Amino acid sequence: MDQAINTKELATADIGRVMKLLPHRYPFLLIDRIYDMNGDESCVGVKNVTASEPYFQGHFPQFPVMPGVLLIEGMAQTAGALCVHSLGEGYKAELVYFMGIDNAKFRRPVVPGDQVHYHVRKIRNRGRVWRFYGEARVNGQVVAEAEISAMLADTPESRAFASKHG
Repeated sequence: MDQAINTKELATADIGRVMKLLPHRYPFLLIDRIYDMNGDESCVGVKNVTASEPYFQGHFPQFPVMPGVLLIEGMAQTAGALCVHSLGEGYKAELVYFMGIDNAKFRRPVVPGDQVHYHVRKIRNRGRVWRFYGEARVNGQVVAEAEISAMLADTPESRAFASKHG
């Protein structure tokens, strides 16, 4: 008897698609592409770190190090793009609010020439709020990790939030 083989094709997003999924733009767009997009469950974002990144001018000109908070932001952008992607082609979030960072740890510096892979995995979601576990890896080694949460806001929600939070 033939067994059905469950083969699910994982999605990818090049920089053009990433820019449709996220409102961020250079110099604050911190992912260049995404692969292994599995619904809203998990994916991997990629950032090619170059010597011309603007933050290296002041974040130790003699020994350029990517700021740890930008590694966390890269994880959040990767997770946010995954969430928007999972809602379908027609959905466009007006804003993605970063709601929390927990258990952040930084293991080693990220320097020009490194390629960071942001591995994110959904912990849970309720409505438009998601919580993810993320790891930033360079050459397979974890350089940073954190649990992050964020909310996708449509125009009416974003206006209501902005009016309440000033």
